[in-house]
Amino acid sequence: MRPLLSPDAIHPAINETVSTYHSDIVQEVSQAVAANGVVVVGMKQNPVVKKARKSLQDAGIEFKYLEYGSYTSQWHKRLALKMWSGWATFPMIFVDKMLIGGNAELQSLLKNPDAKLTSLTRV
Repeated sequence: MRPLLSPDAIHPAINETVSTYHSDIVQEVSQAVAANGVVVVGMKQNPVVKKARKSLQDAGIEFKYLEYGSYTSQWHKRLALKMWSGWATFPMIFVDKMLIGGNAELQSLLKNPDAKLTSLTRV
């Protein structure tokens, strides 16, 4: 597990700033993950995000898609999601309320019939 800065190592004067950094976006993604079997979090103009979405569509798997900006916009929001999840790239894909990673990890799970992720079952 990656180490996180201890709350004791954050000065009280900045604690609220740190703990609420784009918390609205984190809450939006968290709620989508809680309410949907598969959630893809991405950004415009990213070909890897498009590949992941297309793979899910081609497999007949329903998913919720959330998009936050492009390479030049809304990077603060994407940074908050990276800090929250610990996943540094897009897409971020959640299956059955669990972060499975990005497109490469999705492709592996789609090819593995023993993946045991119920939401990847085709509709």
